[in-house]
Amino acid sequence: MTTTDTLQARMAQQAMTVLDMLDTDQRAKVQYASVDDPEREFVFYTPTDHGGLRMQHMTSPQHREVLRLVASGLSAGGFVTTAMIMAMENILDATEGWIWPLRDNGMRIRDSLAYALSIFGDPSGSAPWGWRFGGHHVSLNYLVTPQGVRSLPSFFGTDRAITPATGANVMRPLAAEEDLGRALIHLLTPEQRRIAVLSPVAPPDLVTSNRPRVSDGDRPRSFAEIWRGGATMNPNQAGFRQLVEYLGLTEEHLALTEYTTAPKGLPFTQMTSPQQDATRALLGQYIARMPDEVIVDETARLDAALASLHFAWAGGIEAGEPHYYRVQGETLLVEYDNTQSRANHIHTVWRDPRTDFGRDILAEHYAQAH
Repeated sequence: MTTTDTLQARMAQQAMTVLDMLDTDQRAKVQYASVDDPEREFVFYTPTDHGGLRMQHMTSPQHREVLRLVASGLSAGGFVTTAMIMAMENILDATEGWIWPLRDNGMRIRDSLAYALSIFGDPSGSAPWGWRFGGHHVSLNYLVTPQGVRSLPSFFGTDRAITPATGANVMRPLAAEEDLGRALIHLLTPEQRRIAVLSPVAPPDLVTSNRPRVSDGDRPRSFAEIWRGGATMNPNQAGFRQLVEYLGLTEEHLALTEYTTAPKGLPFTQMTSPQQDATRALLGQYIARMPDEVIVDETARLDAALASLHFAWAGGIEAGEPHYYRVQGETLLVEYDNTQSRANHIHTVWRDPRTDFGRDILAEHYAQAH
């Protein structure tokens, strides 16, 4: 076996390549001393400060090596999706009329290079280490230990969900996440829908938002709350109020869709065989973003959790209507929301409420090491 035969080794090798290319100041921004640094569990999916060092402050050769590290944590298709989402920033800037001001440092907010890398710990040693890559609509989080690699939570989004190009061409980075979810709700009988549909109005964002830990009673955070620094740093505080008004959202709707440890919605065990196949296909879309080694592990975890799964929906079930779904089980939580930008703006997250950020294998490592 060579040193590049494992996912851990490939990630470590590429992370060291990146670090070796950085100057002293760059490296100080990218690398945190320990995998236990609280910064590792900060998650953002807005165009806010994601920590670490943005690609805007790197050279072109450094860009390529960072992207090679990102590719090591994704399947070929997952990397294409990530690249499409990053490219959407220039499209979004034009769609919005180039209205966003520059940051204090003179950099653009809507920028395909406004994505940052953070490395936690030392990739060259045998101790656990981690890395994070994030910016607007992308947040990838990895823990690397001798016991394995964990890749959750994993966030992907896109604004716009559907962008017309020339003729009949369109750009849809998260097409399958939308279409497979809608196909599943349409497969349900009227009686099953009465169980699965939690609310006629979809929540304005992911219910668990960017919380590092989820808990009973979680509801979507406002736009101000999901920016680093909160309301003082968010330039679009009025947008959330406008979204709530557009949806006709009430406290009752929020209560119906709030997160609970006991899953809401239609149990997997009460689905027909075609409905169960559709549920697996939907979850497979999220798992397929990852490299082969992670796909094997997560598929096994999914198979073990099938009996505990519940599928829940909120909002309209036809294309173009604001909608939300989640699939929840003992070791899995997938959320999808498409309500913003007149239901043309998708947020998705895949996480494990119990072991996000690899807390389980990190604890296992420390128990064995000490």
